Amino acid sequence: MVGKSPLDDPEAAAFAWARYRRIMRFMFLVTLGLVAIAMALLYKFGGEVSVHFYIATALGVGFVMLLASALMGLVFLSSGTGHDESVDNTLPDNRIDED
Repeated sequence: MVGKSPLDDPEAAAFAWARYRRIMRFMFLVTLGLVAIAMALLYKFGGEVSVHFYIATALGVGFVMLLASALMGLVFLSSGTGHDESVDNTLPDNRIDED
């Protein structure tokens, strides 16, 4: 039997999603800073490279940072609201009886 999730309560869900959006805004700012640092270091030590290299690097660093922060934010959302504890994680006993 699946227990009731704390995210079923509209007030708790609104608070949890607001916290998730706050985490994502913060991580977006961190990502912008890291992309700027990466671009500065590439410009200083990279030598003569194409503008496409800078674009690909900025998109790669930005995408990886935002994806990782979104997934970790969802883990914090699930764990912090008690949603993880409400899931019934028991499996049936599937042992084969040996005669």
